[in-house]
Amino acid sequence: MKKVAVVFNGGTITMKVDPKLKAAVPSLSSEEIMAMVTGVEGFATIESFTFSKLPGPHMTPEKMLELSKYLKDILDREDICGVVVTHGTDSLEETAYFLDLTLNTEKPIIVTGAMRNSSELGYDGPANLAASICTAISEEAKGRGVLVCFNDELFCASEVTKRNSMSLNAFQSPLFGPIGIIDSNKVIFYRDSIRKQHIEIDSVNANVQLIKCVTGMDSTLIDYCIEKGIDGLVIEGMGRGNVPPNMVPGIKRAIDLNIPVVVVSRCFEGRVLDSYGYPGGGRDLRNLGVIFGDTLPGQKARIKLIVALSKTRDINEIKKIFEMELYN
Repeated sequence: MKKVAVVFNGGTITMKVDPKLKAAVPSLSSEEIMAMVTGVEGFATIESFTFSKLPGPHMTPEKMLELSKYLKDILDREDICGVVVTHGTDSLEETAYFLDLTLNTEKPIIVTGAMRNSSELGYDGPANLAASICTAISEEAKGRGVLVCFNDELFCASEVTKRNSMSLNAFQSPLFGPIGIIDSNKVIFYRDSIRKQHIEIDSVNANVQLIKCVTGMDSTLIDYCIEKGIDGLVIEGMGRGNVPPNMVPGIKRAIDLNIPVVVVSRCFEGRVLDSYGYPGGGRDLRNLGVIFGDTLPGQKARIKLIVALSKTRDINEIKKIFEMELYN
């Protein structure tokens, strides 16, 4: 029987309501949670690890790298066929994408969690863990990069986002849909995700900020970030990747200082493109030297820029990492 490593890393899946606080806090041990995943012993041998008990908003890029290295050591073991990682849902998509970029293995890596804590009716943690373990032992899950498993659906880490603050199917891939499902403990994949990237880093050493673009915005926040010594900047632009004209001077100042500026769209779906030539339009930004982030949302583009800058400070290399020859 295959052996799966289940790495507990905090989140709602580990929580129950504290009667004094009347709010959920980290409480459950890995043994208590696994005891609720009934019947799993008929599918795989489980070895549990506790990495942290962090709530999702407490995660940091530095902690993500620490987790990545922790998982690599486990994945290097010949007796482990795959890894399941629990995580707080608020930042799960960022950590999953970080792991996808920094881990290079054929073995399945599944990130999951819970939308309801163990004190609520319909606690979904055990079901998500069971589905994730079924995925980790699947031969077809090999070589697909990091997958996110919720509500019996599987998503690519590069495509998934938390689209709802409370529902059990909160995690979705708005543009591409799920890559597969778990049905009666069997994993079925319906498509492949072709574009995979691996960026090996030893440390996280980049300060990257994210600015969301709104009407009437000027360069104030950009200039503040420059003054504070940022290494990179991500801007969630409007539509195809356009910004108000008064933001352009700040973007130019950043680029003139060799600070990479990545533009993505604040839209729920779609990619950025240099379709518009007016001041602040995508073509104007492109001519200034802005890097396009394709379909990534702002939070993932920031993770990618942190990883890229931790690898290299060469603007052209960073551009290649982001644009992947999609804008030639």
